[in-house]
Amino acid sequence: MADGAPAPADGTEGADGTGLRAALAGLTTRGRSFFAAGVAAAICAYVLGQSDLLRVGLLLAVLPLVCVLFLYRTRYRVAGSRRLSPARVPAGSEARVHLRVDNVSRLPTGLLMLQDRVPYVLGPRPRFVLDRVEPGGRREVSYRVRSDLRGRYPLGPLQLRLSDPFGMCELTRSFSSHDTLTVVPRVEALPPVRLRGESTGFGDGRQRSLALSGEDDVIPRGYRHGDDLRRVHWRSTARYGELMVRREEQPQRARCTVLLDTRGTAFLGAGPDSAFEWAVSGAASVLVHMLERGYSVRLLTDTGSAVPGEGADGFAGASQQSADAAGLLMDTLAVIDHSDSTTLSRAYDVLRGGGEGLLVAFFGELDEEQAAVAAKMRRRSGGAVAFVLDDWSWIREPTAVPGPSDGTEDRLRMLREAGWTAVRVPRGSSLEELWRQADRERTGLAAPAGTRGEGTGR
Repeated sequence: MADGAPAPADGTEGADGTGLRAALAGLTTRGRSFFAAGVAAAICAYVLGQSDLLRVGLLLAVLPLVCVLFLYRTRYRVAGSRRLSPARVPAGSEARVHLRVDNVSRLPTGLLMLQDRVPYVLGPRPRFVLDRVEPGGRREVSYRVRSDLRGRYPLGPLQLRLSDPFGMCELTRSFSSHDTLTVVPRVEALPPVRLRGESTGFGDGRQRSLALSGEDDVIPRGYRHGDDLRRVHWRSTARYGELMVRREEQPQRARCTVLLDTRGTAFLGAGPDSAFEWAVSGAASVLVHMLERGYSVRLLTDTGSAVPGEGADGFAGASQQSADAAGLLMDTLAVIDHSDSTTLSRAYDVLRGGGEGLLVAFFGELDEEQAAVAAKMRRRSGGAVAFVLDDWSWIREPTAVPGPSDGTEDRLRMLREAGWTAVRVPRGSSLEELWRQADRERTGLAAPAGTRGEGTGR
């Protein structure tokens, strides 16, 4: 909820600096017309010597000025607040905005017109007419907003328009508070399949690695109350002069890196149904899915940048902070856009310094050079899954006749030969089905291998 300071409706400086001059500028078309007609009638009466016409002219000219003075001298104060429900919403879903106006003065208000500023992409600007609000009373209204496009959209400031009973003058008071509606990518629920590179650490395939691999590699620590005496390391105890024990088995948390290709040259088209938006939604779905399964996840782009606040191994899942991590990742994806980069080399440099883990990539159009760079990324991952968007099918009309091969199959073949589980993504594809397809292809490739190393197993 964002609370606005009380907006004065008196003759003093208001929230937007209005005064008597601003009140005169608030004359409506009706008020200006009455004033102009009154002045014209007064001039004609003076020229023609008609005293009755002069009285009518003065009445017409003075009435708008009296209304201005009435609004200027009106002394009541109102406070406004706004609440979003929810403040973070997936693209294509609705959020409700609740507005509340409180009369904090001792006088009842007149007719109030309430208006909230919203970006055009969220819909028309909402307007409400509020009848008389008693002293200490409140009025609550609400409206809905919806956007098919990701982003962060400002809401506010809330504006209050005051009007006299004759509609001669209108004054606007603006509150200073703003809110932000975050529209995040759509997230698709994924089935819990077992992909290559998932076998070590937490997650569905959990395995512990010993902190020692032999007597010469023992890393002892000091004895703590409750430690099993059978784990006492006597050689280290004699060396340090205090009781030392072998370290416990150290669990390794399975890691997953989601690589999102944001190169502007790799995607054609724009809008909520474009290939790039599908890739962003797919990356969001995989990140949330892996967090829920207890993985340490990391979001990486072609520029080599990651989400601010990530640790060395990314955000840890299956913890109290996993919901906050998912929110931060979604906020980052809500505003992500095309990059000026034309190569995947920076992302490869980041992955080259990492360890084993599952790599899930969403690639746009790959030429031969970038396909070779992507193929090399496979060497530093325990398993790699690539979703390559078929650029031709995304830009042509659904009823168009399929065109000649654009080289996507050749790029997929290069990735598969390097060890990737590469899946082609045509227009209108479901990530859930492609996720299952990747598992089936992985199973078909892993079954005859049998003797593959542990790093490329399930």
